Amino acid sequence: MATIPETYDTVEQVVDPTRIAVVIPTCNAAKFWAELNHGLRLQGIPAGQVLIMDSSSEDGTRELAEEEGYQVHRIERSDFDHGGTRQLALELVPWANVVVYLTQDAILATPDSLDVLLSAFEDRRVAAAYGRQLPRLGAGPIEAHARHFNYPPQSDVRDFESRHRLGFKAAFLSNSFSAYRVSELLEVGGFPSEAIMAEDVIVAGRLLLGGWKTAYVAEAQVYHSHPFKVAEEFRRYFDIGVCHRREAWLKERFGKVGSEGGRYVRSEFFYLARHGPHLLPLAWLRTITKGLGYQLGLHGARVGREWSRRLSYNKSFWDESSPQGSKDTAAARSGSKLPTSGQIPLS
Repeated sequence: MATIPETYDTVEQVVDPTRIAVVIPTCNAAKFWAELNHGLRLQGIPAGQVLIMDSSSEDGTRELAEEEGYQVHRIERSDFDHGGTRQLALELVPWANVVVYLTQDAILATPDSLDVLLSAFEDRRVAAAYGRQLPRLGAGPIEAHARHFNYPPQSDVRDFESRHRLGFKAAFLSNSFSAYRVSELLEVGGFPSEAIMAEDVIVAGRLLLGGWKTAYVAEAQVYHSHPFKVAEEFRRYFDIGVCHRREAWLKERFGKVGSEGGRYVRSEFFYLARHGPHLLPLAWLRTITKGLGYQLGLHGARVGREWSRRLSYNKSFWDESSPQGSKDTAAARSGSKLPTSGQIPLS
């Protein structure tokens, strides 16, 4: 099994530091701004290489970003799309050969978080990398376990053969803290513009199928977690089910997700038995709720657009005016023979 080296070259030795772009989609991010900006400043990235993709914030986010000298591009909130917005950002930084994606609530944990993440590109076959997400300060046991399970302390480098070892997990990647070689990202069609979620996993799957590697760099860290409510978990897992229905090739090529789900439930049970036994009934309720949401999304082709919108976490995906469900324009533009997205009708 390939691993990330324990010592790291400087950014200058791995990639050209003047051609690194950092992209952060935002929407009313002022409450996160102080910590987000402080973490960014510690990385030593020039302000002009940071692009804020702002969804019409109403709390002064754009003004805060402009004061720092960051590039700012405003879009209508209704136009935000997990993949499409990140693809647009990529087109707005044509000078970059490596692009780093963060979310507005992912706080860089150390002054060298970016350097360590980019060290994955020492391997010329690594086309994308993502870092470890630590529980935010004040996270409860259920929230913390989700991060400990999905982002372990051991780094890993994956290729298509890793599916035999990891199953569906081989294609996992998170754009909350990730980096891509732009040329390889474009080679597989860029980000899909009609995915309800998991645009990062879709791209990772395409990269692995295209013969490239992805890397999980546990030593590159951000603080990032969410205290989802039970209803929110249901809606999120409904969307995951929709994604897996529309991106059926992921399960066909990398394996089913059921075994990973079972492993998660067992891990959560033992973790909570030690750190929060009083939360075990709630955890079981959440497990049942997530399973129900996932199955409805996975098999709910007859639910229809209106009910799907009511059940979904990403409601704008189902709007009549949305371009969702159209051909994957990024993949079509590249002429890629790799799987394209959204080939199953929404209703």
